[in-house]
Amino acid sequence: MITRFLIQGMDKRGLVFLAVLVALAVLVPLANLLLPPGSILHVPTSAMSLWGKYLCYALLAISLDLVWGYCGILSLGHGAFFALGGYAMGMYLMRQIGSRGTYGNPILPDFMVFLNWSELPWYWYGFSSFPFAVLMVLAVPGLLAFVFGWFAFRSRVTGVYLSIITQALTYALLLAFFRNDMGFGGNNGLTDFKEIVGFNVQAQSTRAALFSMTCVMLIAGFLIARGIVSSKLGKVVIAIRDAESRTRFLGYRVDRFKLFVFTVSACMAGVAGALYVPQVGIINPSEFAPANSIETVIWVAVGGRGTLVGAALGAVVVNYAKTVFTSGFMAPYWLFALGALFVFVTIFMPKGILGTAQDWWARRKAPPEASPAAEPAPAE
Repeated sequence: MITRFLIQGMDKRGLVFLAVLVALAVLVPLANLLLPPGSILHVPTSAMSLWGKYLCYALLAISLDLVWGYCGILSLGHGAFFALGGYAMGMYLMRQIGSRGTYGNPILPDFMVFLNWSELPWYWYGFSSFPFAVLMVLAVPGLLAFVFGWFAFRSRVTGVYLSIITQALTYALLLAFFRNDMGFGGNNGLTDFKEIVGFNVQAQSTRAALFSMTCVMLIAGFLIARGIVSSKLGKVVIAIRDAESRTRFLGYRVDRFKLFVFTVSACMAGVAGALYVPQVGIINPSEFAPANSIETVIWVAVGGRGTLVGAALGAVVVNYAKTVFTSGFMAPYWLFALGALFVFVTIFMPKGILGTAQDWWARRKAPPEASPAAEPAPAE
């Protein structure tokens, strides 16, 4: 039953997407670990970690596409769920440092020793356990999304008002996590990680394993999202997007459907954040910045809203372009280029890269229309 749920309605582009991810999960680590650095096929560890970051962003984009592309909820706060999942993983990684920190305290992280904390805060308890950290990666963003959605959707807050509230939520968390007395490292955040599940987090083999795990989680996230939108539940969700009032008049509890999709999406974003942190090596309050959530919306719009695959494609394309633009003389102009890209896509490619390509291919494959037969002249 679970397998049927995950693969139902799978189209050709979905199968290609999954095949590419499986190939990346296997071939990239092998090319990094087994091939010598002088080989043309060797993948450097830095490049593998960079593309692992892109794939984390792809999972975040899919989570947003699930609520925006299929349910019509434009969330400008998904960066908050991403950051919360990252902080949950970062807290686990900080607890693994132990006495190897700068101050040699086996219990307190370095920033707590520096700030003269005498004991570990209660909300750090349990994070020395990896299973507990994984649970928190899902529970914290999911619980926040559930509580927020419970009040917002039951109050029938929709449209731009809901978008503004989600943006206010992530901005409030940004201000809170900047405070040193919150116990999350303040402006500097959490960094200087040593190991994950007993393995050196900087080791080449660990980096390869993290890349493969990111691919696996992206596959899982895509299958879950695809299973939801292809099911009977997904049909109702799409109906809510297209005509919420009519769907409510038909007797469906619209708020419950929106709450479910919003919570699942937040959990997926949290997983993306948890995979992001050990590959990047730091998590700080800047991840809560509203601009990050807005940029995620641009990824989805560029790739193609309501396609899932397009959202992932947009995340990779935009972030690769960001890497290229910000590493040379054009770095000061990146934000202008990003804004111009969004305007161009909105005006000339409203369906995004994938949607536009599909329309072009459909027109190309469509049989030519037969010219209408000439009508006989009326008899005199």
